[in-house]
Amino acid sequence: MSFMTEFKEFAVKGNAMDLAVGVIIGAAFGKIVDSIVNDLIMPIVGAIFGGLDFSNLFITLAEVPEGTVMTLAELKKAGIPTFAYGNFITILLNFIILAFIIFMMVRQINKLKKEAPAAPPAAPPEDVLLLREIRDSLKK
Repeated sequence: MSFMTEFKEFAVKGNAMDLAVGVIIGAAFGKIVDSIVNDLIMPIVGAIFGGLDFSNLFITLAEVPEGTVMTLAELKKAGIPTFAYGNFITILLNFIILAFIIFMMVRQINKLKKEAPAAPPAAPPEDVLLLREIRDSLKK
C-alpha cells in the first residue's frame, strides 16, 4: 500500500474527521468563553469588589525604576519580571466555566442516549437441545 493511499484512509476515517471537527469547534468555543469571562463576568466581579481590575493584579519581582507606568503591560514591555496572578485568576475562571459547560453538554447527551435494549438470549446450539430432549426422556 502506498504512503498516499494509507494517509488518505487515515484522514478519511471517521475518528480523524470527528477529532478535527472537535478541535475546530473547541477552539471557537474557547474564544466565546474567553469573551464571556473577560467582557461580561470579570467587569461584574470587578464592580462587586469595588472596581477591581483583575488583569492588573500583579506583584513585581524586581525593583521598578521611577517613572515607569505601573501597568502589567508596561512592566512586561520594560522587561521587569512580574507575578501576574490576576491573569491566572481570569484564566482559571475561564477553565471552570468551560469545564462546567462541557459537563452540562455531556450530561445532556448521556440523558438523550437511549439505553440499548437487552439482546435476547441466544438460542442454544442444536446439540444442547438434543441432549436436553434425551435427558427429559430418560427422566420419564
